[in-house]
Formats: sequence, structure tokens, C-alpha cells
Amino acid sequence: MISLVLPCYNESAVLELTYNTLVNASKNWGDTIEIILVDDGSHDDTWELIEGLARRDRRVRGCKLSRNFGHQAAVGAGLEMADGDAVIVLDADLQDPPGLIGEMLQKWRQGYEVVYAQRRKRVGDPAFKRVMTKLFYRLLERANNSAFPRDVGDFALLDAKVVQTLRGFKEHAVFWRGLRWWSGFKQTNVLFDRPERARGETKYTLRKLAQLGIDGLLALSPLPPRLPLYVGAATLALAAGCTLVCGGAKLLGQASIDWATLLLSLALLYVAGAQLCCLGVLGEYLNRIYAEVRNRPRWIVSQAVGEALSARQTPQVWTGPGGQSLAG
Repeated sequence: MISLVLPCYNESAVLELTYNTLVNASKNWGDTIEIILVDDGSHDDTWELIEGLARRDRRVRGCKLSRNFGHQAAVGAGLEMADGDAVIVLDADLQDPPGLIGEMLQKWRQGYEVVYAQRRKRVGDPAFKRVMTKLFYRLLERANNSAFPRDVGDFALLDAKVVQTLRGFKEHAVFWRGLRWWSGFKQTNVLFDRPERARGETKYTLRKLAQLGIDGLLALSPLPPRLPLYVGAATLALAAGCTLVCGGAKLLGQASIDWATLLLSLALLYVAGAQLCCLGVLGEYLNRIYAEVRNRPRWIVSQAVGEALSARQTPQVWTGPGGQSLAG
């Protein structure tokens, strides 16, 4: 059985089209499917559409989060529900083309346990977003001193044992594509050109993209906690250099007192700015440590529809973060 996990946030404009596209594409796969739709606190009638699809098609299951917990939390809730031998995570806006899933399944049957979709180009994205995305993945690769896959998202096929492994990761600031890579297993890629959204508008604002990038760097790279040491050493060197230049120029009679004072003032400003940056990095880690210590649920399911194909005759119960039961 193949589980399809789709996080949804205000996707009423495209959800019916996405469902029909998935069902039509699945006819060529030769596998039983289940479609898991996770409503991440939508403000439109996305949940009503999910309930309607579940009534029409027993292969559709859905859950509604009690508020908007974010895309990564919605993916995690879907992974908790998935029962398939392989689980495929994709967005509901058809920018992750269902037609690519057949090629992913072929790679899976060849023995690969993770098959991720890698973008050749991104149609319709503004130039600024494309540039910043490329810079982020290259920074992540350098920061980890390893070949982190470039230009990838959450669109991927995961073997059931990979999903079971990912369920064991309980950190709150999750970055699934990074954890997927970090967990190892036999991985490969399929290339595609990412199309524009079929309908509706993107929900990933610049602020959300920046937050996702910060979560990825802090979750995977050893560089940020070492950054204060590097910045401190650089600013000390800068301050020492300014002192030597000003002192030497004064002794040689080549500089006025005002010029020397200006250089030393600038050096002090650099040192102060570097200290604030270091405190900001430490603050980010303290904030994440505090979130882990509180151990609140990463998401809360308020409603659920449908039941697992493997348990049609018994009441379906899903286990959420922290081990609590979420009855469907």
C-alpha cells in the first residue's frame, strides 16, 4: 500500500483538482493507495472539502489541526497517520507533480529507501527567491561539510522503516528534509521542473521561508554554536589591527588625534555588533532548548475522518507526540 501525505492550508481552490489528479495517476501504479489530507488550521472550507472526499472515497483520510502549527508540523501529523509500505509526502498545490510518483515507485522497487524529488528549475518563482534558495542549500552543504542534496523540498518517497525512524525524532523545530537526509538509508533522486501552482496563492511567505532556513541550519549544522568563537576572534583581530595602525600613524606623525579616535570608535562598534550577533545565536539555542524542556505537543488534532485500510473493523486510534491517543 502507498500512503500519500498532503499538508493543506487554505487549499479549497485546488483540493478537488489535486484529489482527481492523484486518483487518475494512481491507476498506473498498480498499488492500493490511501490519501491522507492534513488541514493545518485553514480559514476557508478546506476541512469541509476533506470531509466530503472522505465520505465519497474510503481511501481518503483526514485530520484537522486545532490551529495553524506550520507546514512541517502538518507533515509530521501525516507521517504519524500513514500505514503504507511506502509514504509519499507532497504539497496540495500540484507543484509537486503526481506524475513523478511512478518514477519514484520504480526506484523504490529497485531497493532505494528514500527517493527525493530534485528541482532542475522553478517555474514562476521570483528571482530573489531562487537566488536565496540556492544560497541556503550551498550554505547548508558547507556548514555540514557534506553533500547535502541541493534544491530539494519535502516531496519524497519514504520506505516504511524510514517513516518509523522519523517518527522517533521528537524535536519541536523540525526540518523534515534535513532529518530525512541525516537519517541515512539508501537514497537517490529523481529530477523534475517544478511548475507553477495550479490554483490559489503560495502560503510560504518570505518570513516563513527565513524561519525554515534558520531551523534547518540550527538543527543540522555544528557551525552556529561555534560562530561566536569565530566572530569574537575576528573582531579581536580587527580591534588589534586598528590599534596598531592608529598607534603607528600617531608615532610617525601621519595622523591627527581625531582620525585615530574615529578608527578606534569604529572598532568598538564592530566589537559591540559582533557581541550582539553572538548573543542572538545563543538566544536562538536557548529558545529551542526551552521549547524542548516544556515538551508541549508539536501539533494537536481536533478532528479526524476516515480510518486506516489496515484497521477497517476496529476503531482507529492514532498516537500523537508525547504518546497521547487521538481517537478518530
